[in-house]
Amino acid sequence: MSREPTAWAEVVELLVPATGETLYMVGVSTVLAAVFGIPLGVLLHLTAPGGLHPRPALHRVLGAVVDLGRAMPFLVLLVLLLSVTRFLVGSTIGPTAAIVPLAVGAIPFVGRLVQNVLAEVHVAVVEAAVTTGATTMKIVRSVLLRETVPALLGAIGVTAITLVGYSAMAGVVGGGGLGDVAVRIGYQRFDDRVLWSTVLVLAVLTSLVQLGFTLAARRLDRRRHASA
Repeated sequence: MSREPTAWAEVVELLVPATGETLYMVGVSTVLAAVFGIPLGVLLHLTAPGGLHPRPALHRVLGAVVDLGRAMPFLVLLVLLLSVTRFLVGSTIGPTAAIVPLAVGAIPFVGRLVQNVLAEVHVAVVEAAVTTGATTMKIVRSVLLRETVPALLGAIGVTAITLVGYSAMAGVVGGGGLGDVAVRIGYQRFDDRVLWSTVLVLAVLTSLVQLGFTLAARRLDRRRHASA
């Protein structure tokens, strides 16, 4: 006997709070990834061969850690960080608990993106700042970061989109959000209406995040060129 699909009103009741949980997880973890990932990327850039302060040993260690973090499957990272998550937030279940592995997984991703973005700054611009006697901190703030603001914003946007997908995987192990609805109700209960509605919401959410960051980056780029 076939099971009646969930009524559309109930689907909406499921998706609205789940979407809020997903936005919460993605928003907070994106901010944390930017706060820690941008300095990591700057450090990678400064210590690289040809950087302002080459430190080959430190650069290799940082690079190895970043590459390991990027290569780690997210579900494996979820399991590895269970004890850390429980220590930090007191639980391993729910949207707040999911933020810990989401942020940890995104930090090395942001770090490598930031390093690549900073490497695009023309060396002549940096050398000009060095000849004026500017400190490393001032060069980082006024030259490297200022010249790459739109690209940095684009990198954060890519990270946020990636975290939307990661947050769906977090729902598989009790992280809440749209992933939890898709698996627990859509898949396990064979409810195609809930499953495909969740997929549609995730697709729309991803598109809106991409559009928002793209528009913001373009606006900042126009302002930067107008003030140049």
